[in-house]
Amino acid sequence: MKIFNYIPARGTFKNPVVTIGNFDGAHAGHQKIFSEVVKKAEETSGTPIVITFCPHPVTVLFPEKNLKLISSFKVKCCIAERIGIKALVCIPFDTRFANIDSETFISEILADKIGAKWVIVGNNCSFGRSKKGSPDLLRRRGKKFGFNLKVVRYATALGKRVSSTRVRSLVSRGDVHEAALTLKRAYHIDGSVVKGKGRGARILRTPTANINTENMLIPKEGVYAAKVTIDPKPCGHSSKKAARTFNAVANIGSNPTFGKGDITYEVHLLDFNGDLSGHTLRLHFIKRIRDEKKFKSTSELSIQIQKDIEKARAILAKADTPLYL
Repeated sequence: MKIFNYIPARGTFKNPVVTIGNFDGAHAGHQKIFSEVVKKAEETSGTPIVITFCPHPVTVLFPEKNLKLISSFKVKCCIAERIGIKALVCIPFDTRFANIDSETFISEILADKIGAKWVIVGNNCSFGRSKKGSPDLLRRRGKKFGFNLKVVRYATALGKRVSSTRVRSLVSRGDVHEAALTLKRAYHIDGSVVKGKGRGARILRTPTANINTENMLIPKEGVYAAKVTIDPKPCGHSSKKAARTFNAVANIGSNPTFGKGDITYEVHLLDFNGDLSGHTLRLHFIKRIRDEKKFKSTSELSIQIQKDIEKARAILAKADTPLYL
């Protein structure tokens, strides 16, 4: 897949089949749209294209919301590529671009520059200044500019509509199991291993790796059954060597037993011996085990950790949640 960090000139693509959106999370609904784009491109000997924006418009228009991303730009690109998207146009989003109205977006970008033959969007699609662009407007303007429109019905999981808002809500309250159903993969964060307090190995006899991650949505504080991939390969990496993935127990919290401090992200890899310093870890959340709590002593905490490990082993032995690898 080729990534354009600008809007290409007309004629760059053959029979462009286009979708538009932020696609934060690249969840089941987004994947459904990507699949329809690829299918239509195959039917019309066209090029399947995703038009998206970077940074996320909310971070530009409403910075006070401090939006945490469900997935990185790289993950979004990789999922689109795996489904069969051949080109991704990433439009730099700033306040100037935010002032472009929906009519101009259609005429100057979709029609004049991209030369869209088909536009495929979700039924709740909105774009342009004040989000006034809609599937209905696309349908009407398509007749003028010569492109067809297909509207894709939203995806569902457990009978509920899949959306980025729902994914964000599920992850924030720790329901990572249901979040995985909406994403079609375990929710994950990537981070580099950083030096911690050393309490895991020194005091609790359960060594942990502390992860530093930037601007990602973090699940609710607590203990989770998880899987950890060490040094995950970049999207499109040609190596046939399988990524090393281990069962794990993850803890998100402020370690109240030792006096409440900053929130940390710690993970203990089961059946692993080695030094993780300097490595990058991908932490896949499978199921929440319990809340974080303050224990009366380190020995009481140590006993609970062993119970958590055994519970995680039982959960992970039955888990069939797909991972993003």
